[in-house]
This record gives sequence, C-alpha cells and structure tokens, in this order.
Amino acid sequence: METSLHKQLKEHYAGASGEVEVRRGRYRIDVVRRGTLIEIQHGGLAAIRDKVRRLCEEGARVKVVKPIVALKQIVKLDREGGEQVSRRRSPKRGQLIDLFHDLIHFTRAFPHKKLVLEAVLVEVEETRYPGHGRRRRWRKNDHVVADQRLVAVGETRRFRTSADLLKMLPSGLPRPFDTGELAAGLGVDRWVAQRAAYAMREMGALKTDGKRGNAVLYRPVGRRRAA
Repeated sequence: METSLHKQLKEHYAGASGEVEVRRGRYRIDVVRRGTLIEIQHGGLAAIRDKVRRLCEEGARVKVVKPIVALKQIVKLDREGGEQVSRRRSPKRGQLIDLFHDLIHFTRAFPHKKLVLEAVLVEVEETRYPGHGRRRRWRKNDHVVADQRLVAVGETRRFRTSADLLKMLPSGLPRPFDTGELAAGLGVDRWVAQRAAYAMREMGALKTDGKRGNAVLYRPVGRRRAA
C-alpha cells in the first residue's frame, strides 16, 4: 500500500505542471514533469535498477529521487486505528552518506547521460501500532508501521556524473587515502566508508592506487563522461 510520504513526494516533485502515475509502455512512472520521468524510491535502488537503465537506453530523461530520513517522529497507537499513546523523536539520524548503502547495487545504471540521481533529506512522522506483521519470529516489542507522513523536505544533492560523487568526499583527505582515513573524515564507521569507496570505484569516480600494508589506497580520477 502506498504511504502518505510517497504520495506527498510525488505531489512535491510534480508541482503544478507535472502528472503522477503515468503509464509509459510496460512501466508506470511516479511523475512526469517537463519531459522528465521521475521515480521516487524509498526502498533499495536495486529494485528499479533495470527499469531505470532500460528507460535511459530508450532515450528517456530520468530522475531517480532517493529520500533519506534525517529526522523521524514516532507516534505509537494502542492498536490499529486506535488512540495515540506516545510520541517521541527517533534517535536515528539519516545523512547523505547513507546513499552509498544503495549505490553499491546501482552501479549498472549510474552514471548515464540521461540519468540524474537526487538524494533528499526528509523529516517524517511515522505511525505505529503493536503487532508482528509478517515476521516469522515474534518479539515482545514488535510493531507494524501504519503510515509515514512527510513533515519537511531538507537538503538535496544531485548527481549527474561520476565526478559529482567526489563532492561527497571530506575536505583535507590525503592523496591517496584508505577507507580508514575516509571514515575518519566522514565521521562514520569504516564499513560505511568501504561501501562508499566501492561504489565510487565501480562508478568511475575513484581508482585504486596500491596498498599501505593491507589497506587498499584510492585516488580520485578525472571527470568521466556518462555512458
């Protein structure tokens, strides 16, 4: 079932001149605005990778919007459709670097001269009620998400080429660098930096440059044309 968040983002990107839920061949497109096909993907980018690649190969201009939840208000109900019993702010904070969790599965689609990737930070309100949903293993504090609603749209970052990904690198990074130095510069765990380095290497933004001990070294490459 479509969430309020997805519906609101479609309206946001459609504006006054766009259309929503447009059929194009075998595909249904979230938004079409001024000739650009806009897909809003809350889930993993791998789910729409082949669809996006085919649309680009057919000559369509495509924008993929990846919302990242920066702030979340959690509203708990006593039961499905029931009364509110609490409201709190989630301690989890999404950030733009989280985009790389998905980009490692999107390297066969991006970069492409017909494709723009847009990461957008959003604030949402999530409504929950007690329940186990489709979980096979039940836990005492299980819950079911009833809906997510858009509260605010924050910072947006657009990527058109592999070189644009380099803007995500922290300033003062040595050349070459390893993922430990990248993690320190970004303020994230090393495994997150490893994903970022892998995605940027596969997309042509970074190249390997030897090793320091067991650590692979990376160096930015020059601007690369999209396919």
